[in-house]
Amino acid sequence: MTRTLGIMTEGNDVEALYRRLAWRRQIVLLTGLAALAFSLVLDVATGPAMLPVPAVARSILGLAQDRTVDAIVWSIRLPIAFLALAVGAALGLSGGIMQTILNNPLASSYTLGVSAGAGFGAALVIVLGVAIPLPEAWAIPAMAFLFSGIACAGVYGIGSLRGSSPEMLVLGGIALLFLFQALLALLQFVASPEALQQIVFWLFGSLQKATWPKLWIISAVLAVSLPLLLLDAWRLTALKLGDERARGLGVDVARLRIRSFAIISALTGVAVAFVGTIGFVGLVAPHIARMLVGEDQRGLLPASALFGALLLSLSSIASKTLLPGAVVPIGIVTSLIGVPFFVWLVIRSRRAFW
Repeated sequence: MTRTLGIMTEGNDVEALYRRLAWRRQIVLLTGLAALAFSLVLDVATGPAMLPVPAVARSILGLAQDRTVDAIVWSIRLPIAFLALAVGAALGLSGGIMQTILNNPLASSYTLGVSAGAGFGAALVIVLGVAIPLPEAWAIPAMAFLFSGIACAGVYGIGSLRGSSPEMLVLGGIALLFLFQALLALLQFVASPEALQQIVFWLFGSLQKATWPKLWIISAVLAVSLPLLLLDAWRLTALKLGDERARGLGVDVARLRIRSFAIISALTGVAVAFVGTIGFVGLVAPHIARMLVGEDQRGLLPASALFGALLLSLSSIASKTLLPGAVVPIGIVTSLIGVPFFVWLVIRSRRAFW
């Protein structure tokens, strides 16, 4: 009887702990959404011509009384602000998946060569004018997307030579990172001054060429990717226990990694294709999410996307305020913010490296 009561008490304790974690997860996500809404309005208000925050909020809600403010908000600034959210969410989500399937806290599309592959694809069009039946404005994103997929396939292909272990996949990503960086340097070496300038600007990352069609494309990829990942949430959570234990729980680890790499390729491809190379968002955002909501992928995946969007939105604001009268490329800002912040995470929290 005593043993039975002890088991019941332990079960109640576990249930109470689970409820507290679920409640905490909801609070974190709701608070993050509120911060994201405020950051969006502030991003739209910030620029060469500062706009009053209340006027911007009214314009976004369709209550604007000033047509000039309405035109600036909807034609110029709102696409940029929303693109920052969509790209940040895509990078944060892809980083969270990659860190999970590779069980490596330093894994992200930026550190394992996927973004470098996309950069090489874009530079290929700029320098060589690869024949694609598309205008240059769309040929560059198309090649960037294609080569991000090639990079993902290359990472998995190299890793599968030794059983697709996380260690081999990471080594394969590092190898491809250096390969694409070398190929990119070769293209820069042979490029004309005009092409070189265009490559460098593209590699810095910029939101200034945002348009509504680009935003819809990234949003569509996100809308498809997140539900697919949430269907695999418990399998991804089980994978954190290690490949052998995940297999013991009935998870087909190889197929799960293939599906995950395909989604990573799509998310990184559309993000980098339209705004250029942006680092550290996919690395830092999942760590913030993990510290706040834990390892349960049902909360970690949405939180990674949420904090990725918030980080890039704040970086967009900073890019317009660092130098008066100029917009600093956002890739530079994310690196300036990301490096010290990531070092702080490593120093302050043991959970940054689980």
